[in-house]
Amino acid sequence: MHMPRITRRQFLKGCSAAAATAAIGPKLLFGPEARAQSAGAFDVVVMLFLRGGMDGLNFVVPIAGDDRTHYETARPSLSVAASGAYGALPLTLSSGAATGFGLHPSATGLRDLWQAGRLAIVHAAGILNSTSRSHFDAQMAIERGLATGTTSGWLARAMERDTGVAGVMPALSAGYNAPTSFAGTSAPIAMDNPVDFTLNHGAWAWQATRADSPAGHVGLNETLNKLWTGDTGLEASGARTDNALRVIARQTYAPVPAGWPTTTIARQLWVIAQSIRFGIGLRYATVDLGGWDTHDGQGTAGSGYHYYQNKIAELSQALAAFQAELEAGGLAGRVTTIVQSEFGRRVKQNSAGGTDHGSANPMLVMGGNVAGRRFYGSWPGLAPATVTAANGDVPVTTDYRRVLSEILVARMGIGDIAGVFPQMPYSPLGLMKGVAASPSAPMAASSSAMSEDELLSMQSAEDIAMEHTLRARGSLREQILRRNL
Repeated sequence: MHMPRITRRQFLKGCSAAAATAAIGPKLLFGPEARAQSAGAFDVVVMLFLRGGMDGLNFVVPIAGDDRTHYETARPSLSVAASGAYGALPLTLSSGAATGFGLHPSATGLRDLWQAGRLAIVHAAGILNSTSRSHFDAQMAIERGLATGTTSGWLARAMERDTGVAGVMPALSAGYNAPTSFAGTSAPIAMDNPVDFTLNHGAWAWQATRADSPAGHVGLNETLNKLWTGDTGLEASGARTDNALRVIARQTYAPVPAGWPTTTIARQLWVIAQSIRFGIGLRYATVDLGGWDTHDGQGTAGSGYHYYQNKIAELSQALAAFQAELEAGGLAGRVTTIVQSEFGRRVKQNSAGGTDHGSANPMLVMGGNVAGRRFYGSWPGLAPATVTAANGDVPVTTDYRRVLSEILVARMGIGDIAGVFPQMPYSPLGLMKGVAASPSAPMAASSSAMSEDELLSMQSAEDIAMEHTLRARGSLREQILRRNL
């Protein structure tokens, strides 16, 4: 019987790879090897996902007409006032005409961006014809782009078709893990904080060569890159890991400046803003903000429990600071930020002072090339007959993929949009200005509607197993380390 042999060099490589994985774990996804940055300016898409199902009706509030009456009736203790000290912030068009809607009073930063023409809102967006109220199902479906028969994410498919993807860091997830939208590509670097983005396994004195190191000392981090010279999968992954560590280490990431919001989401957006400014090829970035699943004690505005108004303030302040940084650096025209949640909340408040899982929600699109200070899509209204027909929800009237596909075509130059969103006819809303929003490849002509069975079928046994694997990775890593001590 043939017995495989392993050399000392191969053994050391395996130990080093295991150490790197154990030390960094899910914080690092392997970016590609460095490639030359394409000449000229490049656009960036930032995807901010509000996980938990944001209550869109208390975020973009009806403040006039019959819908205001229906809103107050459905939410006697949760409705945001139409005016006054804690009233909604009215949203007007560039002409000064009223829209009948206002933002939650805590969203002053977003209101200012609307007034400046940097923000657009898409009414009643979401997954068409879906009755699922599962966070997992809805998030998985959205991040895969409703593409059945594949486990890849829409951002991964966009990157495959994006001829502008180059540079040493084309994709960044500002957190500990990359989202499902990046599934199918090894390009993203998942980084919550550049300061912690390092291989710090083993004794401190051994990790790197420092000013106080003994003469001739070569640290672990300096040694590792010399090991990844072969063409096996292990060596290729090790080389990409080492490359990602070195790329981040070479950048002059600075702490958040004075006056910047101190929340986690704001710090993560600061990391994204700096990564764009460094010019290392960033094209796609993602960031999450959770905490929106408010089944009880949601709160409204003003007196009483303030949970929801604090969440909206956190979001608004972070986005306003991020956009201000882009404007100051002359980058605003190159960056488009999308804000989305997996679904909205029911129209009627529940008996626990909260709201339950619903359907449609507003989507926000922010940036210098956004045709802002306008609503897009079709507002279905809150008439009882409309809400009852939608099982108590605001019904979806705009497929969320219309928003994403227009941005990919108009700003990222992707022609094969049908390859990103299969079975989705291309139908731009006119969100982008100054760029022709016409794909260069023919679009599929089939219906974009997805049945409930199709939506649920996306969560295969393999997907469920992978989810459990990811959740268990942290504890498994600790077990491996304990066994090796």
